[in-house]
Amino acid sequence: MILAGDIGGTKTILAFFSGEGEPCNPLKEGFYLNQDYASIEDVIDAFVRGTQIPIAQASLGVAGPVVDGHCQTTNLPWTVDAPRISERFGIPSVRLLNDLEATAYGTLVLQEQDTVSLNPGRALRTGNRAVIAAGTGLGESILFWDGKRHRPAATEGGHSDFAPRNALEIELLEYLIGQFGHVSYERIVSGPGLIGVYRFLKETGRGEEPSWLSELLERGDPAATVSEFGLSGKAELCVKALDLFVSIYGSEAGNLALKSLATGGIYVGGGIAPKILDKLVDGTFVKSLVDKGRYAPLLAQIPVRVILNEKTALLGAAHYARWSGCSEEGS
Repeated sequence: MILAGDIGGTKTILAFFSGEGEPCNPLKEGFYLNQDYASIEDVIDAFVRGTQIPIAQASLGVAGPVVDGHCQTTNLPWTVDAPRISERFGIPSVRLLNDLEATAYGTLVLQEQDTVSLNPGRALRTGNRAVIAAGTGLGESILFWDGKRHRPAATEGGHSDFAPRNALEIELLEYLIGQFGHVSYERIVSGPGLIGVYRFLKETGRGEEPSWLSELLERGDPAATVSEFGLSGKAELCVKALDLFVSIYGSEAGNLALKSLATGGIYVGGGIAPKILDKLVDGTFVKSLVDKGRYAPLLAQIPVRVILNEKTALLGAAHYARWSGCSEEGS
């Protein structure tokens, strides 16, 4: 039995998978809000309580840098430690991998209906691939071709320095420097980042916030509200915020494509992309991705697909356990 997990900044999904064959459908699955638990051990305990079948191995994707089986999560006050989980639950092999590394493994088992194309391009079968995913934070990973297959590799590229491309983005950078000092792409291309972009536009006089919108922003999910009215066009300030957000998102996807030479394709994952799909397909994202001067013709040939399957990281963690030798290599 495999215990697979997707530990994000906001929620955790755990599932049991059979150790035989490709992961497809979980045998049991649980969804948990992280704010309701003090640690990942408490979440696992809630999920496995009453389980009689011994767990042979655990494979957990975690939103944060994983070093030697240990992760201090980036957007969550948890420490996730493989040996500690192994000892507490009696699991012989526990492996941690970055959540975007897990998502990258998940792309290897996705079906055609699990994605939608933003740019058909022309994929090279042996070309590297890359994944970029905005949600609570911004994650990035690379799948490099080793001569036989694609091998996912974790990165923390979402925390690299934001590079403005025009006068408006320079002003945005200066605005955010005043608040945070260091400004990474995650400060902009994430749920909290979208709110930062909105506030920047509002506070620099680039639109009026109607009273009804102020009330909604105060009592609801601000990022979801900005996305909703940006997509519907009912609030001009939200439209501008979403447009700038998506433009910068696409630009960083293009940066990742260059750094990884992702001629095999770019996958756009995370919780935000499916919710703003109508905006992503209008060309703003791909236009910014391709806009890299002399390398525009190369980038225009790279396929770009949005991941619709919200369990991709979970499937990837199970796939990693099944095919990457978790039990043989130990914890």
